[in-house]
Amino acid sequence: MNKDINAPAKQAEEVEYHVNMGPQHPSTHGVLRLCLTLEGEIIEKLEPHCGYIHRGIEKMCEKDTYQQIIHLSDRTDYVAAHMNNHAVCLLVENALQIEVPERVKYIRTIMDEMTRIQSHLLWWGCYGMDLGGMTCFFYGFRDREKILDIWEETTGARFLQSYYTPGGLMQDIHPNFQKRVKEFLKYFSKKLSDFDNILSNNVIFLERSRGVGYLSREDAINYGITGPSGRGSGFACDVRKRFPYSMYDKVDFKEILRDEGDTLARYQVRMDEMRESMHIIEQLIDNIPAGDYSAKMKPVIKLPEGEYYQRVETARGELGIYCISDGNKTPYRWKFRSPCFSNLSVLDRISRKCKIADLIAISGSLDLIIPDIDR
Repeated sequence: MNKDINAPAKQAEEVEYHVNMGPQHPSTHGVLRLCLTLEGEIIEKLEPHCGYIHRGIEKMCEKDTYQQIIHLSDRTDYVAAHMNNHAVCLLVENALQIEVPERVKYIRTIMDEMTRIQSHLLWWGCYGMDLGGMTCFFYGFRDREKILDIWEETTGARFLQSYYTPGGLMQDIHPNFQKRVKEFLKYFSKKLSDFDNILSNNVIFLERSRGVGYLSREDAINYGITGPSGRGSGFACDVRKRFPYSMYDKVDFKEILRDEGDTLARYQVRMDEMRESMHIIEQLIDNIPAGDYSAKMKPVIKLPEGEYYQRVETARGELGIYCISDGNKTPYRWKFRSPCFSNLSVLDRISRKCKIADLIAISGSLDLIIPDIDR
């Protein structure tokens, strides 16, 4: 049948597509499933689906002693193991009103800031690779390995150290620790400019990140977005400043804040935080006092009956631990307030009306560690 060439053309129908991103590891930083509702290339709705690696860690904690919980806490945010261990130790120590030696406070603070640097290095390397810059992955992991080498010499582990214990440390630092840390600081302070040349000042990266994934300060507060993701929107939420612990009230450092609220701002906060972490370590590394590496603790720890809450500033934001004790050697209730769970909740809001190609840049700027969400 011949068509009438003079007939008016039909309007193209608008079709709403539903697309799964994941569950997979590449580009979504863990086993996470995002259900996208698209109109063409534009995201109309994003629904995260969690639970693919849920292990019931909180319930496991309720069956373990407080010393054993240390080994579970560093398997939530596995890139910030020392910091997670620190939260557990502080909760127990504050509940028992135990004062740890000054040497322990110095070493814990140094280890925490080294953790922040290596965590941001892993994020930077993976983020750059997700956006097409393979060189970032090699450079980021090259420098991160230097920190892991230092840790391995002292703790015997590279990834999940379980080095902190209630009352102190598993063992003292290696005799080479201070020397190697100072060598790393001298080396890495020169390498950060390379990172800027490779990615921070890259024209393509700036075009893909500036003005994309906007998060207002009000939304950051309402959604409980903490860490660099919240501070990139001007939300002053650094636990080290608001509720200082260990040596954070004795050292000088700036809380990095930016007002732009976009993907680029969240990126820039983390880059500047690495410089501040080095500044903190420089103030402590030559002044570690002599003394014991642990306070005297009973072999069986029992917290007094009551409710306890402890917070620390991890590489991704505020980690809070809520504990109910009934006086036994295991907690009656144990709950992690993980930063990534809150940070993921805002992904739908900041991704709407953006293109699907922008989603990798937006989600990567939140630095999500999925076991910290699923637990």
